[in-house]
Amino acid sequence: MANKISICLAFRNGELFLKQQVDSILPQLSFDDELICSDDGSTDSSLEILKSFNDNRIKIIQSPATNNHVKNFESALAYCTGDLIFLSDQDDVWEHNKVELTKLHLQHYDLVISDCSLIDEKNNELASSMFKIQKSKSGILKNLIKNTYMGCCMAFKRSVLEKALPFPAHLKAHDQWIGLIAERYFNVLFLPQPLVKYRKHENNFTQTGKKSRLSRLEQFSYRITLIKHLTLNR
Repeated sequence: MANKISICLAFRNGELFLKQQVDSILPQLSFDDELICSDDGSTDSSLEILKSFNDNRIKIIQSPATNNHVKNFESALAYCTGDLIFLSDQDDVWEHNKVELTKLHLQHYDLVISDCSLIDEKNNELASSMFKIQKSKSGILKNLIKNTYMGCCMAFKRSVLEKALPFPAHLKAHDQWIGLIAERYFNVLFLPQPLVKYRKHENNFTQTGKKSRLSRLEQFSYRITLIKHLTLNR
């Protein structure tokens, strides 16, 4: 029996690019798969855009938090029922073979993170590889110091999800946490093939590649907290 897929898409006021993203996802899903769309208090036409697809695979839920993308993803993840879980941002574009290739590698790995290209608001390519820009690779220490896990490029088995939930309190990066859990307990693949067009613009939930707003002391304290959570029996 084929593994059921859950796509977890967290959104907030995503009307500019949401339709293009969903259009790139749905053709890759089977009838039994699901696209969980968790709304973080949108005030634009995002909900109407999703409803206009009239597709039973799209399930819209309301995040209990407001203006908190980490809690929004946690809400979507808690709701999904699939065996394989993909994370999705509201404003990217998936390559046509993303699901197929990722599923193939998930036969041998518990979490797969692919490379991605970068595009602007008009779909113009800005860079061909985020891996090269961020020097992305596996390693708990490396990804504690500088996170190279990008949620929009990640997919993982349900066993990883069950270890990762619930998120620790005051978590600042859901993708870093899930990646570190996978490093700690499972096996991970950094796939050098770009399977997502990551859209870079002013209103991204997270500003990948930008310096942390935390002081050095706050960064150190936060990393210690992450290590404590990682060493707990989950």
